[in-house]
Amino acid sequence: MAWKQWAASKRLKPGDGRELQRFRWWQLPLRSLFWLRLPGADGEARLYAVDVRHWARWDTSRIRAHLFLDGRHVAESKLPAVFPVDGGVIEVAMSDYGVKRCHYRPRDGQPRQLTPDPASAEGRRARFGVRHPGLSRAIGIGSVLLLVIGVGLNLVQLAEPLSRIPPVMQRVGTFESPVHLPIWLNVALGLGAVLASMERSLRLRYSPLLDAAGR
Repeated sequence: MAWKQWAASKRLKPGDGRELQRFRWWQLPLRSLFWLRLPGADGEARLYAVDVRHWARWDTSRIRAHLFLDGRHVAESKLPAVFPVDGGVIEVAMSDYGVKRCHYRPRDGQPRQLTPDPASAEGRRARFGVRHPGLSRAIGIGSVLLLVIGVGLNLVQLAEPLSRIPPVMQRVGTFESPVHLPIWLNVALGLGAVLASMERSLRLRYSPLLDAAGR
């Protein structure tokens, strides 16, 4: 952990003091914004914001997280980012489908997720979960099932051509897949896995086994 924090500190740059821009509806697929209110050293509450602009991937291939304090830009970092704040750090990380982690880790106590801006895609998904908990839970379960089925079937089908590689065949023999799906169904399962990972990213849910394998 100490090495990770040292590496993160090398990616950290001071802010330029600019004002935080309000979240606009047309930024839904291109921006994530999270909030955290903490008591400062003087006892007064301080409001932090983490702003992630996804479109930076098209520009420099390195997305940056920006930290704002009481509406002013105080720091930025390439991802994964670790921002020192009052009483701990804010950790930010991203997957291919969206933000996978934006948590406050206090020096003592358990990490907790920052609150997404109500206008952001993450905030709208969180509000949907509060208003429709049963349906939200069903969608979450469906996302997991899509990933398990899609990844599982693809791995079973991929095992057959891999087993025919001479060095593999000599060691373990050949494997005949019991499943041979048409191309259109494989494509549909792949798209379903992508949508499932995108839905999970809106809730900051990430599993290296499911979401990374579902790419």
